[in-house]
Amino acid sequence: MLGLMMDMPLTVTSIMGHVERVHGGTGIVSVTHDQPRHRCTYADAFRRARQLASALAAFGIRNGDRVGTLAWNDYRHFELYYAISCMGAVTHTINPRLFPEQIAWIVNDARDRVLFVDPLVLPIVESVRPQLQHVETIVVLSDAAHMPAVAHAGALCYEGFIAAQPEAFSWPDLEEQTACTLCYTSGTTGNPRGVLYSHRSQVLHSLFSCAVDALALSARDVVMPVVPMFHVNAWGLAYSAPLVGAKLVFPGPKAGDGETLQNLMDTEQVTFSAGVPTVWLALLAYLRRTGKRIDSLQRVVIGGAACPWSVMEEFERDHGVHVHHAWGMTEMSPLGTVNHPIRGTETLAPDEQKARRMKQGRAMFGVEMKVVDDSGAELPWDGRSAGLLKVRGPTVCAGYFQETGPVEAHAEPGWFATGDVAHIDADGYLQITDRAKDVIKSGGEWISSIDLENAAMEHPAVAEAAVIAVPHPTWTERPLLILVLRERCALTREEMLAFLRERVAKWWLPDDVVFVTQIPHTATGKILKTKLRKLYTDYKLHDDEEGKVSGCPPGQ
Repeated sequence: MLGLMMDMPLTVTSIMGHVERVHGGTGIVSVTHDQPRHRCTYADAFRRARQLASALAAFGIRNGDRVGTLAWNDYRHFELYYAISCMGAVTHTINPRLFPEQIAWIVNDARDRVLFVDPLVLPIVESVRPQLQHVETIVVLSDAAHMPAVAHAGALCYEGFIAAQPEAFSWPDLEEQTACTLCYTSGTTGNPRGVLYSHRSQVLHSLFSCAVDALALSARDVVMPVVPMFHVNAWGLAYSAPLVGAKLVFPGPKAGDGETLQNLMDTEQVTFSAGVPTVWLALLAYLRRTGKRIDSLQRVVIGGAACPWSVMEEFERDHGVHVHHAWGMTEMSPLGTVNHPIRGTETLAPDEQKARRMKQGRAMFGVEMKVVDDSGAELPWDGRSAGLLKVRGPTVCAGYFQETGPVEAHAEPGWFATGDVAHIDADGYLQITDRAKDVIKSGGEWISSIDLENAAMEHPAVAEAAVIAVPHPTWTERPLLILVLRERCALTREEMLAFLRERVAKWWLPDDVVFVTQIPHTATGKILKTKLRKLYTDYKLHDDEEGKVSGCPPGQ
């Protein structure tokens, strides 16, 4: 027997219709290259989205065509999200921080027909224009007065592209499994891989992520997505924030600038934000240096990499901002877990509360998780048994764009292997202990690079830390600690090792400490360990008694 309910497809078009009817007057604030503080409403944005869809249809864009964007977080990019996907084409967000040859490869693999490009990124696109095999035109996200001189003769101006188009557009009735958006993985090894989201997966992810024990968004919030819109749809915030009627504040190309972030938070009364740890390190450094405040901010979600306790502590101690750990992947739309307390945690000892807060959190509804050993057998949720993390659910990818076959070698049907090593405790809290490719195996024992990095970050002089494995003649691999210090701070190798000695097992102690001015990052803000390993391929470990002793795992 079937239920007698209306069969309405779950589409991004339905989000747009709801927001326009119920939250049309809510504001969107943007920093752009041509306007330091642009203001509009959701109703304005969707009116212009109809004009944009009309322009694309007149150009010849049809159902299933891919339309690329290389843009920052602003109102024009927001319009592109809805116009392209809701007309039945695919919004392909491309990371403008990638190397030019990577951008060309991704554009060609996706077979993008049109590229919408921010003026700041245009020189990069122009440099690879002859290599772009399917691109028919480039539209510069600008008005006529601010069109860059570098634009080639065929480039169009965004405002001119949509200006003469009607404000009415008949959105097609789409099947909910229709392709909606396309995002390529960061591709730290090999070529990037395309994850093709459906309208259904985007709507479900938006609903799941708005739950109280997920992002807990509401119409009372002012949301500033610092995580880029080219990085997994700003973690879905371009859909979930409008869905609940939250005001949106977009930092544009200034997402990494502490002064701009503080000013936007203060003047627009931002209550919620999300981003990777490197962004918050920059903001906190600016706040320390200037003494300025972010008093409206209530909650920050940090993902993309493990958040050091020092960052969480400084946010809460000095600014009253509660920090939530989160975890996910491009292949998961992307959110998988968010860390919220459950009943009874308030009675835990401070050290136990801290340990719980440092975990990546509990799965949102719609995400199933399990940890398996090398043979594929599921491990217990005991907070100790670590293995490969696998996930499944309606917002998890089943395959990659333009590829055939399973998403991984030796795939288990119905599950996606994340590449993370993790354990899960009895309350369902996930703890990522490392990426499978980053874990250090010393004398047959595993050392977590993430745990070592977090321990090092607790030192008040440390701004950023990275740990990689370097070869060792006896123990196969040993950890090398690479540090960036805070401004006007000093620290020696011996002082760092003494600090760690009180926090990690003796055999985990790094065999050496290297001080650098900066650590390389991926285009999405994660530490680029592949580059670090290449830089330190022939590194000779510090040869002293401390190093020799620290290299001995227990019982050896």
